[in-house]
Amino acid sequence: MNETIRKFGWPASLVAEFDHWLVLLRPAQPTLGSLVLAAKSGATAFGDLPGPAHAELKHVTETIEKALASAVDYAKINYLMLMMVDPHVHFHVIPRYDGERTAMDVAVTDAGWPGQPELGQAVKLDDDAIAALTRWLRGVFDAAAS
Repeated sequence: MNETIRKFGWPASLVAEFDHWLVLLRPAQPTLGSLVLAAKSGATAFGDLPGPAHAELKHVTETIEKALASAVDYAKINYLMLMMVDPHVHFHVIPRYDGERTAMDVAVTDAGWPGQPELGQAVKLDDDAIAALTRWLRGVFDAAAS
């Protein structure tokens, strides 16, 4: 796995795995259910991903959206591809909603709603919260995939 994937806590933060992509819990939650969608490839430019990774992205995003709709009942979803600090291809997946959502004793308000996400207001998770939310989301993703 590439360094960007490791930085976001893999394997402890692994929510779902696909042939070309990993879905990881984002350790700082601007909204509940925030994820990192990371390419397994070593590519540092979106256009450099192999064709099958691009093709699989449709299935991956459908699964993410179905799972997060069930988990947090989002109103919108943002996919942010910033890659300024972490160079390998990845998206920050931010479900957006008005108000607060709670799961596994973690409550997160969407501080930026209805504007851009307030990444600086993210709830920073400790190891126990990461483990609990990752387990919870794995179950939600398993149900969404079936």
